[in-house]
Amino acid sequence: MSISVSSPLSLSKSATTCGSLLQELQEIWDEIGESDSERDRKLLQVEQECLDIYRRNVDKERKYKAELHQSLAKAEAEISRLVSALGEQASLPLSGKMKGTLKQILTVIDPVLKDIRTKKLERIKEFLNIETQIAAICAEIAGNDSVISPTDIQVNEQDLTAKRLGELKSHLQELQSEKNLRLQRVNSYMSEIHELTVVMSLDFKKIIANINPSLANHLSVQSKSISNETLASLTSEVNSLKQLKQQRLERLQNLGSSLIELWNLMDMPMEEQLKFNHVTSLVSSSIDDISRQGSLSIHIVEQAEVEVERLSARKTSKLRELIFKRQNELEEIYRSVHMDVDSETARQILIQVMESGSDLSDLLSSMDDQVVKAKEQAASRKEVLDKVEKWKHASQEESWLDEYEKDENRYSAGKGVHINLKRAEKARILVSKIPSLVENLTAKIKAWEKERGMPFLYHKAPLLHTLEEYIISRQEKQEQKRRSREQKRLQDQFAAEQETIYGSKSVKKPLGNANTVPGTPNSRRISTPSGRYGASIGKEKRGSGNVGAVIPLNYVALAKDGQKSGGL
Repeated sequence: MSISVSSPLSLSKSATTCGSLLQELQEIWDEIGESDSERDRKLLQVEQECLDIYRRNVDKERKYKAELHQSLAKAEAEISRLVSALGEQASLPLSGKMKGTLKQILTVIDPVLKDIRTKKLERIKEFLNIETQIAAICAEIAGNDSVISPTDIQVNEQDLTAKRLGELKSHLQELQSEKNLRLQRVNSYMSEIHELTVVMSLDFKKIIANINPSLANHLSVQSKSISNETLASLTSEVNSLKQLKQQRLERLQNLGSSLIELWNLMDMPMEEQLKFNHVTSLVSSSIDDISRQGSLSIHIVEQAEVEVERLSARKTSKLRELIFKRQNELEEIYRSVHMDVDSETARQILIQVMESGSDLSDLLSSMDDQVVKAKEQAASRKEVLDKVEKWKHASQEESWLDEYEKDENRYSAGKGVHINLKRAEKARILVSKIPSLVENLTAKIKAWEKERGMPFLYHKAPLLHTLEEYIISRQEKQEQKRRSREQKRLQDQFAAEQETIYGSKSVKKPLGNANTVPGTPNSRRISTPSGRYGASIGKEKRGSGNVGAVIPLNYVALAKDGQKSGGL
């Protein structure tokens, strides 16, 4: 870089002026008579003074030059700093690479610096605006009611980049979205609270004002508090009101059920029932179905309570009647499944309990529970009892068949013979199933007893024990039948042998009266053994009439090999 100096013309003029002045000075010294040494001294002094003046001016200009260099360096440093803070690229080359004087360079740099300073101020305003909004929303979320002004915000001037500005804008959008969501939640909670208060006839404004006074101002949405504390209070209030609504609904449902029960108990007229239709209609309603204004107000609850108390005072006599009705039902259930119950003792206990002043509703409820349990027990016994009935029927048919087969006139011609023959055929099939019936019944009883840990009683006796006795008795009967058949066979054999030796001594006996109904135990007639098989067979096996009387006393009936009883 070069700095211009005075032109040659100016220097020549200065030299001419100095020469003229020196000539004039020489003339003055000649007139004065100064010596050469004095003249040299004075000239040296003048030269020194001139040098001092030049030197001072040079120092001054050097200082000015340094100031220009300093100003240039400061401008470049500020531009560099601002460009860095703004995050922009510098469009100006470095001063060392620029041509021209210092003043020319400064003339070029100064507008650039002013432009960057203007951009900085504008960028600071943007940052200040966004950060003020961010601080205001954060204060609202934090529950701080103080007003945020731009003077309260300190902008970081070291980072004014567009990237940082974009981050703040993005953060502001997130906060604005959060604020909108919170406002929606606040409005939703307030709407829910309003619906609940309407249903229960509560003071909505008072409840809202207790949470936060700003919520009571419906005209200004922006003034509503959106803080965590407000949201928590609203949530708690909603839950509390829902719980109160549930409690009132349950209370009214219980009262409605009580009213219906009392009406049915006392046959209340329909016009009386319609007065509390708004209560009984809630019995089957869910909590979300209740939206009618005042349907769960405390006034309605109190009215229903008074009515229930009034009717309860009149139900005592009716309850006594119902309790004995339940007892009758209980006894009938027990009788239907062959369970014994001491009815007289049970009724005496009921009378004592009622006279002791106990709550008859609880007693009736207890009786209802007993009826339910009795029905459950009866249902559990039904399968076993069905098999018992089949067993009993088969046993009765077996007894009838035994008596039928003992009737020697069962095949005699007469009215009803074919009916008894068919019954006997069916009875034999049924009797053959008795062992499996008894086996299945025993298994069912054991399973029932194992499941419930108690014996299966039938007419006060364990049914298993009754079955065991039946099995033993049946085996004995089967054995007795076998022995009778064997003895009859031996008797017939002995009679045949006697007939062979001594000739037949049997005497034919007349058939029974034709008007007698054959085939039943009560209509038997004494006849010969051949009558046992009937006259209609065509091939009668005739034997001796009363051969048993001639069998020796020491004759023993022995069973054939392999012949066993017909028991289970």
